[in-house]
Amino acid sequence: MLTHEENILLTQVGRGTPCGELLRRYWHPVAAAAELTDEKPIRRVKILDEELVVYRDKKGSYGLVGEHCPHRLASLAYGRVDEEGIRCPYHGWKFDGTGKCLEQPAEPADSTFKDRIKHVAYPVEYLGGLIYAYLGPAPAPLLPRWDVLVWEHGRRWIVKESVIDCNWLQPMENSVDPSHLFWLHGDTAHLAPRVKKYAEKHEFTRFEYGIKKRRTTLPLSTAGKSEVDEHPLLFPSVLRHVAPFNQGKSVRHNLQIRVPIDDHHTQVFRANFVPSETERSPADAAVPFRFTPLKTAPREYKMDMVSAQDSMAWETQGHLTDRATEHLGVGDEGVIELRKLLKEQIERVQQGLEPIGIIRDPVKNQLIDLGVINERIGLYGNQSEHRECAAS
Repeated sequence: MLTHEENILLTQVGRGTPCGELLRRYWHPVAAAAELTDEKPIRRVKILDEELVVYRDKKGSYGLVGEHCPHRLASLAYGRVDEEGIRCPYHGWKFDGTGKCLEQPAEPADSTFKDRIKHVAYPVEYLGGLIYAYLGPAPAPLLPRWDVLVWEHGRRWIVKESVIDCNWLQPMENSVDPSHLFWLHGDTAHLAPRVKKYAEKHEFTRFEYGIKKRRTTLPLSTAGKSEVDEHPLLFPSVLRHVAPFNQGKSVRHNLQIRVPIDDHHTQVFRANFVPSETERSPADAAVPFRFTPLKTAPREYKMDMVSAQDSMAWETQGHLTDRATEHLGVGDEGVIELRKLLKEQIERVQQGLEPIGIIRDPVKNQLIDLGVINERIGLYGNQSEHRECAAS
């Protein structure tokens, strides 16, 4: 268990908090690009306890600025865009993507007032159907080009789920908690045939981007053979996953990205990729998007959905789990390891050092193949389908 003070240390996401400053060293998605349309090119977003708006201007460029205009604090979510940036709906002040004030219509033509205004703004990049933002200190690291986001030989799509009403760390601890699979998901119709209560061995090892979770399913008899399932937690907020698709005819690779909204809410994006011999999805191409609600009402979960089952488990721990009342066992080894890693990385940032997984070498970042394995569905380390995609 953790003390109350340790729990707060690992969970608060606001600017100036130890964990919030760590999280600001990484890129986070703020929207699916397909959410911004010609009819609605501006969306209100909240991330790391900051109220912002993301927009697409008339040239097709993206921007992320503070929601409240620095003039009279009206919401830019109701503003309008042009070829240069975003304009406040109240008095017409206009800003570009760097936060520079371009126009103040009510001020004299020769006024230099606008030159002394700097609005909140953050760099954004498009990758694999998502708009990513960096809220940390300059210089920004490179946006990681994870395999699922940049493979081309196949079909890619984005799913955005309804907001999870709990702190971001609860979903992330689930990523290194393999013992829940049978009990939480084992009765789900499409999973039941392959989620069985076999004897298992779990291992958690650190690597350059986070923690690899390796599950070995042990044979029930001497005639059987063990099978390995290995996929990583990409620190701090991503789970790289793989599962059967189209009734087991193909494999779906995905990134489950848990974005901290504030201390009590989390937004989950899922970037999916299915290899194909006929379809292509360049990393800079438009990507289909859909929204998935997980509840029919507060605390009324769609329990036939795996994502909703997870949401139930995370939310019912409380908006922010009181880890001082827990009783951890041997099966919680991965959770303990994640908490240790998180605390260590907070301390590194406090010491002025870079945390784990920061990428600054463009050569290293062309395509990061994470080498996911799941022998139960025919995905092997030396001949897995995703490696063929990467080479195509």
